[in-house]
Amino acid sequence: MLSLAGSSLRRPSPGVVLAGLVVGLLAAMCAAVALGPVAFSLPETLGALLAGNWHSTTDSTLPQRVIWSLRLPRTLLAALAGGALAVSGTVLQALTRNPLADPWILGISSGAGAGAVLVIAAGWSIGWATIPLGAFSGTALAFALVLLLARHALAGQSGRLVLTGVAVTQLLSALTSLITFWKTDADTSRGVMFWLLGSFTQADWFQVQLCALVVVTIFLLIWWQARALDVLSFGAITASSVGVNVGRTTLRLYSLTTLLTAVIVACCGAIGFIGLTVPHIARILAGRRHQQLLPVAMVCGAIVAVMADTLARTLLAPRELPVGILTALLGVPVFLLLIARPR
Repeated sequence: MLSLAGSSLRRPSPGVVLAGLVVGLLAAMCAAVALGPVAFSLPETLGALLAGNWHSTTDSTLPQRVIWSLRLPRTLLAALAGGALAVSGTVLQALTRNPLADPWILGISSGAGAGAVLVIAAGWSIGWATIPLGAFSGTALAFALVLLLARHALAGQSGRLVLTGVAVTQLLSALTSLITFWKTDADTSRGVMFWLLGSFTQADWFQVQLCALVVVTIFLLIWWQARALDVLSFGAITASSVGVNVGRTTLRLYSLTTLLTAVIVACCGAIGFIGLTVPHIARILAGRRHQQLLPVAMVCGAIVAVMADTLARTLLAPRELPVGILTALLGVPVFLLLIARPR
């Protein structure tokens, strides 16, 4: 009796879980491209998707034009962003052995915010890439500053690295607030705050292709280090005892995580709580071995981001909410429920 009860409560295999999540992601994406100020039925949505992207307005229908030029690139960018942030959070929580670690722990978000706000306030412009380049440059400088101040922490003192990241984050957040207060007017400040809270409104196919290339490449590089992540999650001493070069491996994983998050933040702004909450949900579904955990976390993060963006577009339509507000509203209750679990 007990053995039968125990087997009935056994977790499904990671492959089954991943397949179910992929189906859920496809359903969420179909709903995302169908819903909006102009809603389309399921047959209209599927017909537009199967018909392909027609550049000629005379040969295409309204669902084709709306879905392929606006909603589909936005939905794909949201899925890529959510998956990347979830993978980053999973890696950082393993490296720091801290369940509260997320992609912003190394000053990534605050560095991007400071760089973007500085570019906006200074009035610099080199076209559409001005703000993304400013955000990416700020992220790179913030991470370099964290490594410079905590250069001896990569060999195992993750607590020192975390504290240094928190200090740099607070410093850059203060500089961002100072620049916003001192150098921007009301309209510019509104745009800055909308960007700092995250948005997919500027999504286009170039951004989708760029983010897809970066996210897929870095994910494969991180996934290749899955066994090292398993060992590092037990601590530097354990990892060293089995032959892992802790300093080199840790620096490589931190750098990949920072680059992954920096590209997403540069294109979409700062989107919180996905990197903090989703890894915990993924561990419940797939366990703690990173070879199975990382793909599950990526798909879970994509689902959360697509759902949050859909709600941001539709809850107060025709007005739109920043995605970061929705992810916080959804993430805080979920995270509190996870903390309240007995195990």
